[in-house]
Amino acid sequence: MFKEFKAFIARGNVLDLAVAVIIGGAFGKIITSLTDDVIMPVIGKIFGGLDFSSYFVVLGTVPAALAGSSDYAALKKAGVPLLGYGAFVTAAVNFLIVAFIIFLIVRAVNRMMPPAPVVAEPVEPADITLLREIRDALKARP
Repeated sequence: MFKEFKAFIARGNVLDLAVAVIIGGAFGKIITSLTDDVIMPVIGKIFGGLDFSSYFVVLGTVPAALAGSSDYAALKKAGVPLLGYGAFVTAAVNFLIVAFIIFLIVRAVNRMMPPAPVVAEPVEPADITLLREIRDALKARP
């Protein structure tokens, strides 16, 4: 069983997948930073607030210690039920950015790859064609 596992891990596809997961994780952190630190503050400014992820609706009672608080993280930590639509919008924008960048990468790789060769139908050698014609002529004779 260990030999089979070793052969499985040594296959190129598994190693490529492992590298892709590691790079994808690092890439995800870069995109999260781009979304949280660059894009969402601009969108938040357009909508009248500086921190778009703090947009939420309180669905339950707020403890007296946090009454009037607009700190999403503190309210969530206190167990107050919240509808955090700002966090959802941030995650959705993050997803769209990642999907668009992956689309651009795949598109660029597809353009760099040479087109698949057109497989031509093999040409029959002349002697085979001649022998086939002779056979057909002999079959056609009465």
